[in-house]
Amino acid sequence: MSEPPVAAGPPPVPPFGEALKYWLKLGFISFGGPAGQISMMHQELVERRRWISEHRYLHALNYCMLLPGPEAIQLAIYISWLMHGIRGAVMAGVLFFLPAFVLLSLLAGIYLNFGEVPAVQGIFYGIKPAVVAVVLFAAWRIGSRAIRNGVLLGLAVMAFAGTFFLGIDFPWIVLAAAILGAIGGKLLPDKFKAGGGHGAANKTYGPAIIDDDTPPPVHAKFSWGKLATAVIAFFAIWAASMLVLRGMPDLYRMGAFFTKAAFLTLGGAYAVLPYVYQAAVEHFGWLTGPQMMDGLALGETTPGPLIMIVTWVGYLGGVGKQVASNSVAAGLAGAAVATFFTFLPSFFFIIAGGPMIESARGELKLTAPLTAITAAVVGVIINLAAFFAWHAFWPKATDAAPFAGPFDAISAVVAAASFIALWTYKIDIMKVIGVCALLGLLKSFLT
Repeated sequence: MSEPPVAAGPPPVPPFGEALKYWLKLGFISFGGPAGQISMMHQELVERRRWISEHRYLHALNYCMLLPGPEAIQLAIYISWLMHGIRGAVMAGVLFFLPAFVLLSLLAGIYLNFGEVPAVQGIFYGIKPAVVAVVLFAAWRIGSRAIRNGVLLGLAVMAFAGTFFLGIDFPWIVLAAAILGAIGGKLLPDKFKAGGGHGAANKTYGPAIIDDDTPPPVHAKFSWGKLATAVIAFFAIWAASMLVLRGMPDLYRMGAFFTKAAFLTLGGAYAVLPYVYQAAVEHFGWLTGPQMMDGLALGETTPGPLIMIVTWVGYLGGVGKQVASNSVAAGLAGAAVATFFTFLPSFFFIIAGGPMIESARGELKLTAPLTAITAAVVGVIINLAAFFAWHAFWPKATDAAPFAGPFDAISAVVAAASFIALWTYKIDIMKVIGVCALLGLLKSFLT
């Protein structure tokens, strides 16, 4: 069969309204985590609509892969920024996470009001061991790409030991890994070479609006004045937002924490989850470990980036700390603060850094420190899985008595079966969580 003819010229530039409809639609259908979301955008924007060429798409993606924060939403912001400037960046970014924000806030409210209903408890009982398997599977997926030699494996083991046995906070793990990576990159360069990546591709789907040789639009051309303006503007927005929260200590602490977390999400959402868990559960007491597990399960089965679990954390934290007299208002305030400060840096990275990247187009490679950080993150994620397993398998245990109460063999079997389904049979995460939820519901009826 012959291939379809390649179009003679690029399609017309889509009006702002047409682009808005696409980004809104993507916000509602962006299931499947970052890999699925990036694949969806490639199929629609590169192959079908030809808004951007393959090489320019991968160039933008490689930059977003280097940044802290969720790479899929940053890629959407980048492409929309190229086409429609700052208003396009804001539009794509907000519409990417808005449906998930509304849905998770609604689910959090229902969870707090009806979570004690036996049927609902049964569903979450089934979900918890599935979450253990999902987090372990994430560690395996990241580790299989990132850990390519014994040196990097040693970094992962040290990171696990540091968090599990010594209780070292996530930022210090990241800093130590970066320092060791910088040193290792000079002493053992072959061990810290970046591998994999997205590289360049030779496919063509016809001329694109933003083609390989299309010069950057005026708003995307680099200048030091433009960079300084962007830095000042974003700092002013952040400072003004924090000033508004100054008289509300719990929300202020949320804003400060999620700002810091946004700059530490190297390696994707699973990389920062241990840090969010440490702070939200153990330090600030915004929610409990089991509640965090429930939120992660819901985050896996709703559209939008997985880091949207911060909306769940913020909602439960707002209610728990009673930041407003009305529980719904308190939850929404916490959810809004957590979400706003998590995603604000993503807009900054693209609008401030995009012109520099456009002016120096070429292959971007991970540095030795980033390679080391990614390896260490694997150990930290395994530590998170251990904490989740502890909550699932010894539900009555406490810090003082870590193995108190009976061992829940059913949860252990469900976790093992879920991991086998994900790893061996490549079954979709949403389906695994759905089946486990049904099993938990069935158990609630039987008991």
